[in-house]
Amino acid sequence: MQPNGSAAPGSTLVEQVFYEVKKTIVGQDVLLERLVVALLARGHILVEGVPGLAKTLAVKSLAEAIGGQFHRVQFTPDLVPADIVGTRIYHQHSGEFQVSLGPVFTNLLLADEINRAPAKVQSALLEVMQERQVTIGRETHRVPEPFLVMATQNPIESDGTYPLPEAQVDRFMMKVLVGYPSATEEFVVVERALKAAAAIQAIIDPARLVALQQQVDQVYVDPALIEYAVRLTTATRTPALVGLDKLSRYVTYGASPRASINLVLAARALAFLRGRDYAVPQDLTDLALDILRHRLVLSYEALADEVSADAILTEVLLALPVPDIAMQAR
Repeated sequence: MQPNGSAAPGSTLVEQVFYEVKKTIVGQDVLLERLVVALLARGHILVEGVPGLAKTLAVKSLAEAIGGQFHRVQFTPDLVPADIVGTRIYHQHSGEFQVSLGPVFTNLLLADEINRAPAKVQSALLEVMQERQVTIGRETHRVPEPFLVMATQNPIESDGTYPLPEAQVDRFMMKVLVGYPSATEEFVVVERALKAAAAIQAIIDPARLVALQQQVDQVYVDPALIEYAVRLTTATRTPALVGLDKLSRYVTYGASPRASINLVLAARALAFLRGRDYAVPQDLTDLALDILRHRLVLSYEALADEVSADAILTEVLLALPVPDIAMQAR
């Protein structure tokens, strides 16, 4: 049950977007919520799950509900950076070069199976994810607003894959693990597949979504909550600070300061979704695993002992006291 607070302007519109997407998506509530949080917080999201879990359909349906452009790029070993960002083309008749923009110039970009392309192709997304722009030749081109990259990767195959560089992984605000649906949800999925797909109406447009992002910027974050985010991130680098000396041998590198920033930004967006104009500790703790799990570099001992990043983070969250913040409307 959420604490009492004034409803954030526009949160009802977001609920309508969820309702519209649910016409085609069964279950996957966590994925959909994280996608909207990333959109409102101007972040990007990495999704890991086996094929057939409606990851692509979720992004496409969300794009239709917000009236935005949607592009899907299937990452393969023969892909080159120009296939992603675009290139300059020489026209013989005019004797001039013209820029042909790539599929990154969209609102929602799905990078399907991103770990199947070489590192130079993966790195082509670095500039556009961080700076929201692409440099082709000597010209810089801005991508449309809002802009979200959702990348997927398959966890069950390793042949022909290229692990994402740490610099690339750190650009993603969240890494969401998608599991199988329940038996009831899967029954509904099969039942819907026997009928024509429901049409999704555009509830908002990209300009309205940008306005919602600006409303999220006004959500209040108590300094104690910022301090808690920093302490949590610091504890992943040095578990001994929270009395977890036994975990130190499992962590080679902890989360970067970008994790602290994203913890607060995402918690602010989640508070907005929950109808508040201020964030509470639960907003942050609910998102902690998704924001931190891909930023931990585990040691060989952790792999040998089958200790996962989620297990380490869960212990850190339990060991770190949650700040006592007055939950009242500002």
